[in-house]
Amino acid sequence: MTAPSPARPASWKWWITGLLLLATMINYMDRMTLVNASVRVTDEMHLNDTQYGNIEFAFAIAFATGSLVFGFLVDRLPVFWLYPAVLVGWSLMGIASGWTHGYTSLLVCRTALGFFEAGHWPCALKTTFTLLNEKDRTMGNSILQSGASIGAVITPQIMKALMTDAPGSWRRAFIVVGAVGLLWVALWFACLRRRDLDHAPHATVADGAAKFLPILRSGKFWTVAVMIIGAHTVWQINRVWLMKFLQTGRGYTEAAALNFNSLYYVSTDIGCFLAGGISMWLVRHRSATPHNARRSVYIGACALCSLCIFIPSLGKGPLLLAVLLLIGAGALALYPCYYSFVQEFAGRYIGRITGLLAMWVWAVTAPMHRALGKYADSIIDPAHRYDTGLVIAGLAPWIGVLAMKFLWRRKETSAQGGALV
Repeated sequence: MTAPSPARPASWKWWITGLLLLATMINYMDRMTLVNASVRVTDEMHLNDTQYGNIEFAFAIAFATGSLVFGFLVDRLPVFWLYPAVLVGWSLMGIASGWTHGYTSLLVCRTALGFFEAGHWPCALKTTFTLLNEKDRTMGNSILQSGASIGAVITPQIMKALMTDAPGSWRRAFIVVGAVGLLWVALWFACLRRRDLDHAPHATVADGAAKFLPILRSGKFWTVAVMIIGAHTVWQINRVWLMKFLQTGRGYTEAAALNFNSLYYVSTDIGCFLAGGISMWLVRHRSATPHNARRSVYIGACALCSLCIFIPSLGKGPLLLAVLLLIGAGALALYPCYYSFVQEFAGRYIGRITGLLAMWVWAVTAPMHRALGKYADSIIDPAHRYDTGLVIAGLAPWIGVLAMKFLWRRKETSAQGGALV
């Protein structure tokens, strides 16, 4: 195998990490188009909340399937070619979503979108694992993850600029956002050569000794498997249903809801970076072990998410919006902690572990959108149609705290690597 070109400047790897941030941003932009136009799309196509929930259910199942497929492929095929292929796949499906005219065609396009979008995470993590050394990977993964919030912040503004009062104007936004991914593919080939990703990172002794099946049987693996279910639940429920909650549930206008949605994801990004910063501060200034620091931050993030219990008693107004912002900060703050716990798994299996965890969490949590849609349709009062779902989602991360207490065994042999969902 050939190492990267010696002519590359030292900052080059960080430019590539920035390119991965853009890929995450585009991934979430394509995912968020339907969310931000959900009221328009469901009204125009005469869809009820059950059908909308079914579309998100199909997206989640396809994402679970794609996670497993691409997780195994990334350990076997050159990521230099696989990564742009998945970008092209999900970009074309995002564009095609703008040409749909009914429930079935929209369902098919969003299902295919979910399948291809799943390939981003194992490909991106494989890239950071190859390019960055161990001490730089946490920062690289933080930069990579921050693209999710950035994409979620700017998409409502793009939608607001492109959507007019004319019926079907939301289609233009789907097509424009989808086309951005094709531009990223051109940047990928302009910035990298295949030899840049052919070299293998230095393997540790523990990495060489680690076996795949014992990893899957370990308490640590099942701890993070439970942990990601809680984090994923609060993140995805708010991603999918927040716009409907604001507009249908609390009576905000579309423009006001879109503006708040951007602010919500600014708050999630702040929470994400604060999680890393507070953890570092606890280690350096309070002599906490990295494990205990991450656990403390995770519990703090759970506490913020638990503010959801006040949602049913809050009507339209600044107090409700403030609570939602704090919940958002806590929701994304859970993820850096989760990533750090997963970093102990063997890097040689990075694609498979990433794919398995992603498949697991998307498959387990996929039915929640269908269930919430059916429940919302059964509630006569639209003002409180989504309250219960948001409360349950906000309390879900506490199962990760229970898993840390009862499943985590610190003496289990582990190795350095990483995973991302």
